[in-house]
Order: sequence, then structure tokens, then C-alpha cells
Amino acid sequence: MTMTTTDERTALDAAVRAAAEHAGEADRTGRLDGAAVAAVAATPLPRHFTPARWGGAESTFHELTGAVARIGEACASTAWCAAMFAYTGRFAAHLPIDGQRDLWDGTPGALLVPGLVPAGSAEETEGGFLLRGRWRYVSGVEFADWALIAGPAPGGIEPRFFAVPSADFTFERTWDAVGMRATGSHTLIVDEVFVPAHRTVLFKEVMGGLNQTSQAPQHNVPLPAVGGLTCITALLGAARGALAAATRTAAAKRAAAPPAAAPRTGGPPPAGDAASLDIATSAARIEAAGLLVDRVVSALDAGEGRARAFENANRASYAASLLVEAVNTLMRSAGTAAQDRGDPLQRCWRDVTVGCSHAALRPERAAPGFVEALAERVRT
Repeated sequence: MTMTTTDERTALDAAVRAAAEHAGEADRTGRLDGAAVAAVAATPLPRHFTPARWGGAESTFHELTGAVARIGEACASTAWCAAMFAYTGRFAAHLPIDGQRDLWDGTPGALLVPGLVPAGSAEETEGGFLLRGRWRYVSGVEFADWALIAGPAPGGIEPRFFAVPSADFTFERTWDAVGMRATGSHTLIVDEVFVPAHRTVLFKEVMGGLNQTSQAPQHNVPLPAVGGLTCITALLGAARGALAAATRTAAAKRAAAPPAAAPRTGGPPPAGDAASLDIATSAARIEAAGLLVDRVVSALDAGEGRARAFENANRASYAASLLVEAVNTLMRSAGTAAQDRGDPLQRCWRDVTVGCSHAALRPERAAPGFVEALAERVRT
């Protein structure tokens, strides 16, 4: 990430160190350490997409992607939550100005989390809505200052996003997955709260990237164009972490092995070992995934997100498949030692495998729209 000040670069470095220091504990307990969350909160990430009028960075997708991937190399769960804190600001930038003021006036780095699947129920009342319900898989909910949650369920009023402060919701610990264990993707619960109209925005405007308050390209991108990027970046970092762990394991095995017999003079070079081939192949897959992510980022920062929405979704989903192939190969190649519960390779392997199963990265979801867009391009 290209930071603008020494303090910002130092803050990101501190967040990477904190993520690494607490990664094993977070995986064991299923909860991010408060020090790691505080370190992320001290970086520019939570205000990355906050509009400039509130003191936000209103910055690029490229900068955010680099920062989240760095944290992901240390701890995928920390990076995932950091991405949620940042990207939810992009959604909240669709709120009316008075709603944005409630969130960000004086606190441009407020920690925001999303509930993107419409749920619950909402009843119109004077000046706003009465909201109630349960929202599953809200990553980072236990550390959030605000949640931006979609509702109501089908059959109610036209779907909207509702900005709800932490004082107005609770959560139930329902996330206990085999990987990405510390994302805290628990169930958010609203018993019944009043949400003023200025803290709501139509669901279709956010999903369609139709912003009434900002002309910034970052705030006017439809979700299909950027949704996969929200998830893949932390997993790209985790795959890089897996590659580093596998390389260390292979080097240690070579150092402990008895010296090989010297090759005969004039004979053929010694054959490469299987572990080296697996590491080299996995490194190429991870690099290829990174290049696909770069294509997504470049399209978004060039203002082509709307035109390239389905291409971006397809690239992100295929990048995810490359990452899964890479970590599977690394894990198989590392052998029994990597199966140890405390080994970072198996943690990265579980994190990438679970994270890449997210709906935003499923290839069968991306393919139909991409093929239709491709067919249209061929016709014209």
C-alpha cells in the first residue's frame, strides 16, 4: 500500500506485526485479540472509503488491496475484518448526508460492518422505521461501532440498508468454522429499534452503485464488480503466507537430510525433488491469482467497474480456485509435519479453503453474467 505519511506506513507495519503475533491464538480461540483490532483501527483502513467531507481518505482500490494482502500474510482473519471495516464505508457512503454525519462526523475511522443479505422485518413509522431481526455471518460484529444491515426479508417494504449503532444491537456467537475461525462472523440481533429515515438507503442503489451524494468512482461501483475483491484480498495474503511456511518447511527438511552423492562427471543433472516442483507450481498459481486481482483493481480504479462488473467477478472467482489449488498442493507436499495443529501452513490452508467458499467467490455465480457479457461483446 502506498501510504502518504510515515505515520500511516508505521501504523500498517504495526498492524501486520500484531496480526502475526496473535494469529495462532486467534485460530485457537476463534476470536481476534483486542490488540490486533486496535492496531487495524489505528491504520487508515477503516476510513479508506469514508468520503473526504468527513475526513476520510476516499482512496483507491489499489492501495487498499495491497494493505489487506499484507495483513493476510500474517493472519487471514484479521485481514478479512480489516477489509470489512474498509469496504463497508463504501456502502455507507450511499446514505443521505445526515446519515453520514451520524456515522462519521468527528469519527471518520468508525468501525463499520455489513449484513448484505436482506433479513428481519421493518415497519414504516413516523420519521423512519422500526427494525427487528437476525442477520447471520456479520464479520467483525463484536468490534463494530456501526452495522449497515439489509432488510427486510421478501414480502415486506422495498429492501433497504439500515445503519444501526452498536448500542442498538447485540450478537450471538454462532460462527465456529474450521477455517477463518477468528473473523467473528456471528449473528447480529436487533430486538426492535427505531432507525430514522436518514440512516437508510435503498438496497438497489447500493447494489447498483447508484450514489446520490458522491461522484467519486469508488462510491459508484455496482457490487458484482467489487464483491469478489472484498473477499479475495485477505485470502491472497494467506496463500502467500502458506507459500512462505511451506518453503521454510522444505528448507528445514533439506538441511536435515544426509548429503546426496555427488553426480558423475559428465552425467545428467540430478532430478528435481517433488517438494520443489510443488512449491514452484504453487508459487506460479499464487502469482497468477495476484495478477487477476490486479486486473480487477485496475478496472475499478480506471472507472470501468460498471462495464467490467462480470469480468471482475469471473476473475476473482478464478483467482480463488487458483489459491485453493496452490494451498492444497503445498499442504500435500509438506507431509505429516504440516498437520500439526500449531503449524502456520495448515492454518493458512484452512483459511484459504474456507474463505474461497464464500458466495462472492463461487464460479457458478459469476459465470452466467460473464458469458452473457462476453456474448454481447462478440455480437457487437
